[in-house]
Amino acid sequence: MTAEAVEGPVLVVGAGLIGASVAMALTRAGVDTYVRDIDTTAAQVAASRGGGSADRLPQDPALVVVATPPDVLGAEIARALRTYPSAVVTDVGSVKSEPVRQLREAGALSSRYVGGHPMAGSERSGPLAAAADLFDGRAWAVVSRPECDRAAVDQVTALVALCGAVAVPMSAQEHDVAVARVSHLPHLIAALTAAQLGGAPPEHLALSGQGVRDVTRIAGGDPRLWRQILTANAAAVGALLASLRDDIDEVVESLAAGDAERVEKILAAGVEGTSLIPAKHGGPPLALQVVTVAVPDQPGALAKLFSDAGAAGVNIEDVRIDHDPARAFGLVELSVAADAAAGLGHALTERGWAVHG
Repeated sequence: MTAEAVEGPVLVVGAGLIGASVAMALTRAGVDTYVRDIDTTAAQVAASRGGGSADRLPQDPALVVVATPPDVLGAEIARALRTYPSAVVTDVGSVKSEPVRQLREAGALSSRYVGGHPMAGSERSGPLAAAADLFDGRAWAVVSRPECDRAAVDQVTALVALCGAVAVPMSAQEHDVAVARVSHLPHLIAALTAAQLGGAPPEHLALSGQGVRDVTRIAGGDPRLWRQILTANAAAVGALLASLRDDIDEVVESLAAGDAERVEKILAAGVEGTSLIPAKHGGPPLALQVVTVAVPDQPGALAKLFSDAGAAGVNIEDVRIDHDPARAFGLVELSVAADAAAGLGHALTERGWAVHG
């Protein structure tokens, strides 16, 4: 089924970051879209930013996308199934087993319900942070069950394509273990690491560099939302935390014993893990190397650097900026394919850039 097969009208229930972005992506594609939220102002904001209409709702939508917080997700899915008996219903929740359990216990589980979860987001929230291209190139789990109607699965898969994402079929249990590993645990660890900064003397914080910013960036997410996510996926997150606790105990014991080889072995396992992360657009892992360039903090400097890198025929895979607090310079780390790093460094040096490493 192609993206054009998405049938309208579509009703999006929930006008937060994800719901509003879904509505905007559908509207961008020309689908007749409506958005509803318990906060009518949020719905109006989503609509005003290109998320369809919030002034009236369809009587008989063909597809309902539930984008509410986790603690009311099951109830809202059940409500959509009951209110719109001919509609396909999906959701964008970050946990899948718990809503299915709630629906089954309430006798509301239907073959018309197919779960979904786009792996996209931000530490920002609300419709003002939404974007029609939020899902472009991102993975989107399509979580079906054996009893799901085939046409319903096709409709949700078409929705994913229309939003610019890549559908990844899986079961509810597989999904919850996967997101615990790649999303929920990293967020929790970031929060725990950031919490260690509390009460630190100013002179300690003055030494903060890009490393601590990278590790703690996602800790800025809404604690109320993340409380719901973590408790809804407690079993999968708890199992990973237990494994992590064992690793932390091993690090503590190794440091106390002065066992440097053991510490290095633990760190090497981390390096191996990072090498397994898929490349952008979901491709196979790509060996990267960082080319660090000193860039003056002035208008147009970054644009010139990117232009010069492009002229060298090298694709930039990722970018980080580490600001130098003592000088009006930033160290820009350009991640490129390992076999292109030397050539890029040489080309930038010839164009007058100060290249490090």
